[in-house]
Amino acid sequence: MRATKTAIGLMSGTSMDGIDAAVLVSDGENEIKIIGHLSSQYDTNFRKRLKEILDDVTEVKSRDELPVAALTIERELTLRHADIVKKLLKKYGMLPADVNLVGFHGQTILHKPESGLTIQLGDGKLLAQNCGIDVIFDLRSNDMKHGGQGAPLVPVYHRALIKKMKGKIDFPVAFVNIGGISNLTFIGKNDELYAFDCGPGNVLIDQWMSLRRDKPYDRNGEAGLHGTIIEPIVEAYRHHPFFNEKKSGSLDWRSFEPLSDNTISVEDGAATLSFITAYGIVNSFRHLPILPKTLVVSGGGAYNHAIMASLESLAKEYDIVTLTAQSLNLSSDFIEAEAWAYLAIRSSYGLPITFPTTTGCSSPQSGGVLAKHGF
Repeated sequence: MRATKTAIGLMSGTSMDGIDAAVLVSDGENEIKIIGHLSSQYDTNFRKRLKEILDDVTEVKSRDELPVAALTIERELTLRHADIVKKLLKKYGMLPADVNLVGFHGQTILHKPESGLTIQLGDGKLLAQNCGIDVIFDLRSNDMKHGGQGAPLVPVYHRALIKKMKGKIDFPVAFVNIGGISNLTFIGKNDELYAFDCGPGNVLIDQWMSLRRDKPYDRNGEAGLHGTIIEPIVEAYRHHPFFNEKKSGSLDWRSFEPLSDNTISVEDGAATLSFITAYGIVNSFRHLPILPKTLVVSGGGAYNHAIMASLESLAKEYDIVTLTAQSLNLSSDFIEAEAWAYLAIRSSYGLPITFPTTTGCSSPQSGGVLAKHGF
């Protein structure tokens, strides 16, 4: 039996709206105790500067080619992560010495699995020095070196959470995270594990709301609920190659063209894009060995009632029950941050964090780079 470790997980997702942090105790396998959470929003100016970096790195072929502006903001981003670690420790009356590891995701600015390239801004060594805690970062690269897509990485944590639900919900279970991109983890009755990206999550809706209303997202799906689904737009997106590929794959937030139709209302656009998110999830079931009996939905999209209404309707056609992670007493907003703490512990023990059936790697792989705080 492995000893438990205390770890902090840090996640900044594709929405670039801030940092989620979680602290938990785990053995990297089935024992998990959540201590608590904290989030911190980026100010408008910093978020704007982060998004501008995305346009500067589209042609970058390696981390060594990052422009000075990216390296400058990387330092600022890292220090913001250090700040939330300190605030999290203070909130729960902990000291750096009480924590074994920090799992640091960083900010993805480029993800091209077809080229074996993924870049997350974040200086693991700088974070370790500022927090006084060892940091494990760059958890995606080793998977890609072994033929994987570098994503999704959360499935092994999803499985650990869902295994605790046996007897409470019907298996097989599909755990769906709706962030910027939607991804799905399938857990079978015998703990079989499959995972892949499904399609756009909130990204198209966020882009639409920013374009038409200068708002970063559709709060609670309010615009989408008051709109009508425009079928020709749905059909155009349905023809996207990703929705028709025989093999599952990984997506970048740029993979789908934003909607820019000024002839339709904000509400109709939001309703249509919410349906496309739900369609992508259900359409992805074609990659599974059998249909799930239960969907468990987490991430920001779980609060978008327009997405959830479309998803529940489509899933019901297959007699699939749709639940939110929150309804199962899981911390929907912080599951990815928790996962990064869990993955850091698994990494420290050399346990696999990716598998052929989750990322497409050639064999189960561990990963991550360790930055010691005392060096």
